[in-house]
Amino acid sequence: MTSIHHVTPTNNECTGDLSASVPVKAVIFDMDGVLVDSEPIYFEVERSSFAHFGAPMTEEEHHTYVGVTLESMWRQVLDKHQLTNTLEEALAFHRKNVMQTITAHEGLTAIDGLERWLNWLQEKGIPVAVASSSPRALIDLIMEKTGLGRYFDIRITGEEVSQGKPAPDIFLYAAELLGIAPAHCIVIEDSRNGVHAAKSAGMRCIGLHNPGSGQQDLSKADHRIFSYDDLWALKESLPFED
Repeated sequence: MTSIHHVTPTNNECTGDLSASVPVKAVIFDMDGVLVDSEPIYFEVERSSFAHFGAPMTEEEHHTYVGVTLESMWRQVLDKHQLTNTLEEALAFHRKNVMQTITAHEGLTAIDGLERWLNWLQEKGIPVAVASSSPRALIDLIMEKTGLGRYFDIRITGEEVSQGKPAPDIFLYAAELLGIAPAHCIVIEDSRNGVHAAKSAGMRCIGLHNPGSGQQDLSKADHRIFSYDDLWALKESLPFED
């Protein structure tokens, strides 16, 4: 049974300054579209599942579900398209579809430049966590297939908190597990829902523009980048704690 962790959200949604004097003591990464370019794979699987249940899906609507939990996505889809299937039926079919597809996928690798950044954080002694709306089994599978698991001992899924993104719960829980105050955390996100969650948690946020994640509004992020090379160029200006 999934354990639900309750956290107290904040109302802080204002953007901040990455060069602010408050030191960065931890980095929290979203997974899909941030650690691995998996969103295009999910889009294909989701289109297959939507078609299976008879839900006509526009590209615009589809992009609104990036970053949310599968349960939240399917609740909205079933309601919006007035489908007669139960949530349990939709989730069971779709989860099986996703896991089979990712297991069979041969080309899943870390996004270019990510491991140089992770190694640098490791050398600096800055702890990291992955906080993803994906199910636990999928997070662990992707960590294993890409070799990224060695960097992330702390892995949080949207199933572990009472509200998924865009609520701040998952990031507040990540900070709690890291033992770091939210104001000392930086989040790296590729979706509007994820950026909103990070800012609502009172954290600084770097928005990673990933074309594979669709048209995402990252305007509330403190800084926006297009690659980990961009982030590498920024690292000396970020207030990391020595």
